[in-house]
Amino acid sequence: MAATELVVERPASAEEVATLLSQGVVTRPAGGRTKLDWGAPGATPQLELSTDRLDALLEHNEGDLTAVLQAGMRLSDAQRTFSQAGQRLALDPPDPDQRATIGGIVATADSGPLRHRFGGIRDLILGVQVALPEGTLVRAGSRVIKNVAGYDLAKLMCGAFGTLGVVCEVIVRLHPDGGEKVTVVGHGEDRAVLARAARDVARRPLELEALDLRWDLDRGAVLAQAGGRAADAAADNVAAAMRGAGLETERVSDDEGLWAAQRERQRAGDPEGAVVRVSFAPGALERVLAAGPPMVARAGAGLAWMRIDPDPAAVAELRERLAPCACVLLDAPSSLRARVDPWGIGEGPELTLMERVKARFDPTGICNRGRFVGGL
Repeated sequence: MAATELVVERPASAEEVATLLSQGVVTRPAGGRTKLDWGAPGATPQLELSTDRLDALLEHNEGDLTAVLQAGMRLSDAQRTFSQAGQRLALDPPDPDQRATIGGIVATADSGPLRHRFGGIRDLILGVQVALPEGTLVRAGSRVIKNVAGYDLAKLMCGAFGTLGVVCEVIVRLHPDGGEKVTVVGHGEDRAVLARAARDVARRPLELEALDLRWDLDRGAVLAQAGGRAADAAADNVAAAMRGAGLETERVSDDEGLWAAQRERQRAGDPEGAVVRVSFAPGALERVLAAGPPMVARAGAGLAWMRIDPDPAAVAELRERLAPCACVLLDAPSSLRARVDPWGIGEGPELTLMERVKARFDPTGICNRGRFVGGL
């Protein structure tokens, strides 16, 4: 196989995935191709493993609220099936074209507003089947056949960007669909007031579906979604907290458009735009809001997505201003990725640990070589 030739394979089984990996060439896993450019540019792959034929819902255990899905199944297709039973996989990452796959969501640990209540994919994954770079298949979690001693393999694959192996099957926890929903929106022009209102709402003993912030150039909002039979009472409680903090409030029953806009703001929305994801301690919310760029934030989860100028100086300035928060460049043109380390994580114990894990699972570096932190 020539070094510059890219061969695309579409295996129909996990066994075929493992066999293809055993060739030992630099391999790029691919699902719906919605986040194929995330991470560092990395080495030029020789083999692309598409999961589009691994697209089945293998089991839906309605009584146990669990499901087994192949990695290439689209999240939107899975949700349609679950909804017929009044259930859902409580994940809602941005997916305007409905192409995001389960495997891609696991690999990138992408998430949406529902993370406030249900957590991310790490909190919903129960088990996994993975084809390892050496050409073997392993399972971990529920229905264990073979495990890798010392590692929580299912969670380890979440956010690893396909650098440790290729996920073939995922076992997930489901939840009831949540019933009718209502969103309270608190508007304001003072970032400190918005942050205080979000903190006040987050501290209340309410099981909110989502709690987000939005900041534009000179105005922002706090959005809190309640669901279920207690939705109206919870909305009243939230509205009182927001008004007490000094925000103007409105109540929106037909709220899907509001949350679709929140998810949309997690992406650049322009091939030449750039988005940085910031991870921070929830207590630093006001400081993150004060950074300036237009953004959305998960108030209780400590995550924000900021739209910045696609310029290395803008990335460096934001990282310096928000240090020690982790600022990861997500959406960005290739010209910016070539000049900036998307991860922004230097030498230290975290990188050393990740290097050891990579050496354990992929010592020859064939899976997404160079795409992860520190060139892993």
